[in-house]
Amino acid sequence: MTAMSDSETRIALVCVQNAGRSQMATAYAEREREARDLSDVVVIHSGGTHPADAVHDVVREAMAEVGIDLSDCEPRAIATETLESSDYVATMGCSTLELEAETDVRDWDLPDPHGEALETVHEIREDVKARVEALFDEIEAERTD
Repeated sequence: MTAMSDSETRIALVCVQNAGRSQMATAYAEREREARDLSDVVVIHSGGTHPADAVHDVVREAMAEVGIDLSDCEPRAIATETLESSDYVATMGCSTLELEAETDVRDWDLPDPHGEALETVHEIREDVKARVEALFDEIEAERTD
């Protein structure tokens, strides 16, 4: 991939329902973007292939414990065009994506938190956080090359 220092870096965080893993990933990505002063150059998209009606309660609870409020978040669909225009697409363990574009697609292979005990969701949350931080490490390195 070429250096992106003069343009936006677009990332998409995707799961089937956009009600758990991708919501956590998006919240952490927004936090990382702000902390690393990349708000003007990193665009974050989040969505699902078959969005649920609401973010899972256990996910809202687990994120609230770390100071992230998902009460206003709603699952939404994501368009193939959005995915194909992204530099990075991270799926959450449910990838059936077949994109035509030269997009860096990675499947994070995370368990679905829906219906899981809060302790299990804590583990998923921490895994999501670590993966988002690693992605932003890559983005920062790419932007400075």
